[in-house]
Formats: sequence, C-alpha cells, structure tokens
Amino acid sequence: MSDKKTNDREFRPLNIAVLTVSDSRTPENDKSGNTLVERVNTAGHRVHDKQIVRDDVYAIRAVVSAWINEPQINAIITTGGTGITGRDGTPEAVSVLLDKEVPGFGERFRAISWQQIGTSTMQSRALSGVANRTFVFVLPGSTGACITAWDELISQQLDYRTRPCNLVELMPRLDEK
Repeated sequence: MSDKKTNDREFRPLNIAVLTVSDSRTPENDKSGNTLVERVNTAGHRVHDKQIVRDDVYAIRAVVSAWINEPQINAIITTGGTGITGRDGTPEAVSVLLDKEVPGFGERFRAISWQQIGTSTMQSRALSGVANRTFVFVLPGSTGACITAWDELISQQLDYRTRPCNLVELMPRLDEK
C-alpha cells in the first residue's frame, strides 16, 4: 500500500527548524541545510529558524533542547553528524532528548538509500522521534541524503493530506498521558 494525498483535507503548514551540524559549513556553503530550507518552503511550511552548529554533542543538544522547548516549533530537522567517525555525535546528542523514538524512519530511510548507495547505507545512523510535542528528524549531512529523506519520507508524513495516516494528525494527541 502506498501513501496518497487526498484533496478532501486542507494543507496545514508547520513551523520547522533546520540545524546543520558541521565544523566547516557556513551560511553560504551549507548546501544540505539550504536544500532542506528550500524544500520546506516549497512544500508550504515555514522555516522557523535555521542554524549551523559545530560537531559537538553539547552544542547540538543545546540548540535542539531550546527548539523543543518552543511551543511554536512543530518539527526539527538536523543534517550532519550521523556517521561513525569520532566527531559524529548527532544521534547521541538528540536521542537522549526524545520522549519516543520512531524506529521506522531510520529503517525505511536506510532501505530507500540502499537503492542509491548500496551497502554504504549501513553507516547512516539516521533517526527520528518526538520530544515535547515536536517531531525530530536526524539526517546525514549529504545533500543527496537530505533530498531522499525529505522527498521520500518526511514531506509526506508532515502533510495532513497524506493517507492512510500522517504525523500531523497525531499532533493533538502527543500530550496524552
């Protein structure tokens, strides 16, 4: 079964924050972060904030923590720091902040990426979850990975019109106890 967009529901724009994790990127050469911003805007959502932070677990965690504490931010997308080198720490920075993980995101991302990059996909530690009513997506730093994650997964799940279900329709229930 595939996802389908229906016209019986109106699009609901979300506020999305984009974080690039890198020691070398600047606003001018941040291709992955800028690609995500472009796709978020093209989809009809709003970019609430965009930042670049160094590859440091505590610096990453500080920005993401601040964003999940802002009630107007509905989703956060990070790019970079998901590999397995010594400087890659985005999953460690973010995972402890999550109330719930969404393992299907990382699993599906790697399955889709397999078609594009083969066994190299095993090096990706992409993940997703929910923290304080905010959806969080942790993506690799390559522009291709960001395009794949947005086009194949995130854009549909952040679109209220996607059937049979989507993350937007769950938003009112994220506070349930």
